[in-house]
Amino acid sequence: MTHTTRITYQCCLVALLSAMSLAAQSLGNAGTIEGTVADPSGAFVANASIHIENAVSGYRQTVKSQADGTFRLVNIPPNQYHLQAEAPGFAVHTEDLSIRRSLPVQVKISLDVAGSKTVVTVEGAGADVLETNPSAHVDVDRSIFSKLPSSDPAGGLSQAIANSTGGVAADGNGFFHPLGDHAQVSFVVDGQPISDQQSKVFSTQLPTSAIQSMELITGNPSPEFGDKTSLVVEVTTRSGLGAGRVFGNLDANYGSFGTVGGSAGLGFGNARLGNFLAVDGVRSGRFLDTPEFAAIHDKGNNQTLFDRLDYLPNGKDAFHLNLFSARNWIQIPNSYDQLTQDQRQRVLTWSVAPGYQHTINANALLTINPYIRKDQFTYYGSRDPFDDTPATQSQSRQLLNWGVKADMVVVKGRHQVKFGVDAKQTRLREVFGFGITDSTFNDPCLDADGAPSGDTTIKNPSQCAAAGFDPNTDENPNVAQAFLPGLAPFDLTRGGSLFSFRASRSINQVAFYGVDTYTAGNLVLTLGIRVDSYRGLPGVSTVEPQPRAGLAYRFKTGTVLRAAYARTMETPFNENLLLSSATGVGGLAENVFGSSSVPIRPGFRNQFNAGFQQAVGRFLLIDGDYFWKYTHNAYDFGTLLNTTITFPISWHNSKVDGFSGRITTTNLHGFVAFWTFGHNRARYFPPENGGLIPPGNSGGGPFLIDHDQKFQSTLSARYQRPKNAEWIAFTYRYDSGLVVSGISDSDAALDLTPNQQVSIGLACGNSFATVANPITTCSGTITSKLLNLPSPADASEDHDPSRVKPRHILNLGVGTDNLMHREGHRRITAALEISNLTDKVAVYNFLSTFSGTHFLQPRAVTARIGYTF
Repeated sequence: MTHTTRITYQCCLVALLSAMSLAAQSLGNAGTIEGTVADPSGAFVANASIHIENAVSGYRQTVKSQADGTFRLVNIPPNQYHLQAEAPGFAVHTEDLSIRRSLPVQVKISLDVAGSKTVVTVEGAGADVLETNPSAHVDVDRSIFSKLPSSDPAGGLSQAIANSTGGVAADGNGFFHPLGDHAQVSFVVDGQPISDQQSKVFSTQLPTSAIQSMELITGNPSPEFGDKTSLVVEVTTRSGLGAGRVFGNLDANYGSFGTVGGSAGLGFGNARLGNFLAVDGVRSGRFLDTPEFAAIHDKGNNQTLFDRLDYLPNGKDAFHLNLFSARNWIQIPNSYDQLTQDQRQRVLTWSVAPGYQHTINANALLTINPYIRKDQFTYYGSRDPFDDTPATQSQSRQLLNWGVKADMVVVKGRHQVKFGVDAKQTRLREVFGFGITDSTFNDPCLDADGAPSGDTTIKNPSQCAAAGFDPNTDENPNVAQAFLPGLAPFDLTRGGSLFSFRASRSINQVAFYGVDTYTAGNLVLTLGIRVDSYRGLPGVSTVEPQPRAGLAYRFKTGTVLRAAYARTMETPFNENLLLSSATGVGGLAENVFGSSSVPIRPGFRNQFNAGFQQAVGRFLLIDGDYFWKYTHNAYDFGTLLNTTITFPISWHNSKVDGFSGRITTTNLHGFVAFWTFGHNRARYFPPENGGLIPPGNSGGGPFLIDHDQKFQSTLSARYQRPKNAEWIAFTYRYDSGLVVSGISDSDAALDLTPNQQVSIGLACGNSFATVANPITTCSGTITSKLLNLPSPADASEDHDPSRVKPRHILNLGVGTDNLMHREGHRRITAALEISNLTDKVAVYNFLSTFSGTHFLQPRAVTARIGYTF
């Protein structure tokens, strides 16, 4: 352990133990409203009803004032709110409030005697929810995303994010691409930062049953956010604090593909102590998105447990403790070319995240959030290695992340200053095995037709001529992939043995940040800086200052204009970072897999945003944002063959620009709707570094990568009858199609296997490929039902690459939150959801070197029944 590592380790340990010794609660990024209710004479009013609501996000909370007139609303997601207070014999009091920090907002409510004044109550006015914020973002409450009809086992959080913001292009297995980047996403759960991958093939997601609300930040990231900043998801979990009763739910569901699951929630609490527990489980015969439209070898199950404990011993201190544990067990789906495989994987995750907040005075708040989290990923090859094709592989890797995030908020006059530290260590451990099981995969020789010889007695190209074959070398013009000598010792078909890799390393990071938010009337200015120290693989040590600034101005016309700039340091993906970066004499990447690699370093980005928000009348809100990003060392993943094992790679630089937008209605007597839309152009520039496969396009020019998509949008509409009764929800999703990196043009499709040609509906003129009669030559036009394939003359990696064909997906849901129409909290709920209503056959991508092949789920019907109390 180096001296620097010991210092980082000790600093994190001291901060962690210090915070935990205080006890445990933090309301994370959530806010608090507290105050008193009095009559015109100043006497306190007991049992007054205080209600807050955001008409766009759907969040609402109600409390009663105590005997001394005091009240407290807690765990409030950052947003604009309309507050309403009422009591018998008094006129209704209303005002608008902004929650943008955890520092409690103090409110003194004076109720007028009924009839003494004329009061006009405006419900859900669009201007009430305008936010003078320099950063583009979307606020989503569980009342919205819990009724989005969708079906993705253990991937509900990803679907909720993809459907709620226009800046996200959806991909397979709960993956999504934010603002033209591959997976540059950070989650902040009640103050706990998580920048490692949360897709279900990497980790286990927090279930939506545990989430109260989300703020999806796609604009200028605040200096408190680092690591991966294309999308920052601030999550506020559910809490029992202040509930005043025991509440909960029991739910069960059954649907297509033998999908069966359930959820149980239990919460309780008073003004000082509260707890919420959520337990979820699901089993499905189509757990992952498959390489064929049919689900073959695709069973999986998931179990999660989340618990949040809150404690407020007095008016100045607050503690919380989040506990999370989860497990995925998954079969790896097979294609028709790999029916013998029996590959599986298991993911175990646990997390402990205590926290503490201390209100120093009305203008200062201290927050401390220590945490520790572990992902353990195990990949199992088939029992018989030769059942795997074209190679067998196994892996066991662990990712242990622990640290502390602490900051102080000070408000003085028009300034709100926030400064803090984010220190963490990520311990990586990787074990990997690999062996070739197909004699044609790394064949030293080619036959007269340019196909692999399959002769297992020949071990190097020098022996080819004597056997009547051509050597498979770079000098041969017919070679698509030359023989890699480094792989020969691990070719099991030619007497080789399994390759074995084992390594461990700690990644140490410390960041200091500060930001001043200046408010003068309708003008908001932010100016801040973040300084990151990243010490990763041998020879990788970086300190990077990152200035950030933004401004927003609200006009009397109900218009907010905003602009922002951010310099960010983007850290490498930790998953398989050691194996992907193995270098040096005898190094893995260069001498075994044939790719020249050096340790992957952090990337640096300059990002510019400009946008607006416009209220149209009382019931409509429009938000739009343009972004432009230039990144040096732009990241992606390289997928190993047909597995879920991926390796981080970097490209020399990228230029990404585009726009995102959202049009939202307020609640119109039970009807709510929103339309999100977005576009991105993602140009990447060679050379490539990292990964296990030889670099693609290393000597070429710029190209559109496979997370480039011209347009995507989601239209969601829902109507619910009064008193939380019957509802109907509809979602329409359009994707214009991601770039297909695995097939350069229409002629390249002729090299696909017969099963692959049939899967994509390949045709020469009016003649479609079959397994018995694949298309090997074509004098006419080559087309595909699922892909747009340019001709060799028209194909251009930078302007006209192959793409997935546009798709239109419809989802429908109907249900009730009160089946028996009973008063009170005890209710029976029921719902029927249909995903992919028209049974559209489509792919997210096909033979992508970065993500593989994944078909969309066929039509799926899910029935739900539940009991709430």
